[in-house]
Amino acid sequence: MNKSRSLGFLLRLMAGSLAAFALNQPAMAREGVDVGQNSSFTKLVPAEQVERSASQQYLQLQQQANSKHALAPDNNAQLRRLRTIAQRIIPFSYAWNPRARDWQWEVNLIGSPQINAFCMPGGKIAFYTGILEKLQLTDDEVAVVMGHEIAHALREHARERMGKSAVTQGAARIGGAVVAGVFGVNPNLTDMAARGGANLLTLNFSRGNESEADLVGLELAARAGYDPRAGITLWRKMSAANKGAPPQWLSTHPAGATRIADMEKNMPKVLPLYERAKPRG
Repeated sequence: MNKSRSLGFLLRLMAGSLAAFALNQPAMAREGVDVGQNSSFTKLVPAEQVERSASQQYLQLQQQANSKHALAPDNNAQLRRLRTIAQRIIPFSYAWNPRARDWQWEVNLIGSPQINAFCMPGGKIAFYTGILEKLQLTDDEVAVVMGHEIAHALREHARERMGKSAVTQGAARIGGAVVAGVFGVNPNLTDMAARGGANLLTLNFSRGNESEADLVGLELAARAGYDPRAGITLWRKMSAANKGAPPQWLSTHPAGATRIADMEKNMPKVLPLYERAKPRG
C-alpha cells in the first residue's frame, strides 16, 4: 500500500472513530427550562388561520378601546416602557418558535382596571393599566408577565385548545372512537375549530399550559436581562390581589403557592442566564 492510500485509510479510520464516539456521547443538555415539545394537537389547526383570526380580534379590540378613549397613544410613558421591555424579550422568542421571526409584533396599553395582560397568536400583546397600577409592577415584574404571555403564543396554546376541541367534536360525531392527532381528523372539523377561533381574547388555558408559560416566561425574561426572581414577588402580589380566588382544583390557573414553588425549583436554571445578560453598572 503506497503512502497516499495509507494516509487516506488512516483519515477514514479516524473519521469513523470520531463519528462512533460522537454517537455514543449524551446530547448536550439545553440551557434553561425544560417543558418538552409543543403539543401534537397544534397540528390539527392551521397556524396561519389562527394568527389571522387573532389579528382581526386584536384590531377590533384596539378600535373598541380607541372609541372609548382608552387606547394609550404612542407617547404614553407606560406604553413606551412596555415596548422597550418587549424589544429586549422578543429576540429570545425565536428559539422557542421559528415562526415568531415573521410575526408582526405589536404592544398596546388599554385603560382598564382589570389586572390582566395577554399575547395573542402572532405576537399581539396588550396590557391593561390595572395590572401596572394596582400591582405597582417593577420592570422585572413586567418582563415576567410579558414573558409568560408571550410564552402562550410561542407554545401555541390557543392552537392546542382548538385542536383538542376539534378532536372532541370529531370523537362525538363518530360514536366516541378515539381520534388521535397522529391519525388526523376531518378537515371540516379543523376549519370549524379555527373559525370558532375560540374567542382568542377570552380563551382559558389549562393548568399545564399556565405552568409551561410560567417557566418559559422566566427564561425569556432572564435572557433579556430581567431578574427572574421577580416572578416570585409578582405572584405574591397576585395572590394578595386575588384572595377571593377559587381553590386550585376549581380553576384553570394553578394556585399562587404552586406557581411560586415551581419557579423556585427552576430558579437555578434561569439565574445563570440572567447573571450573564443583566446590565452592568
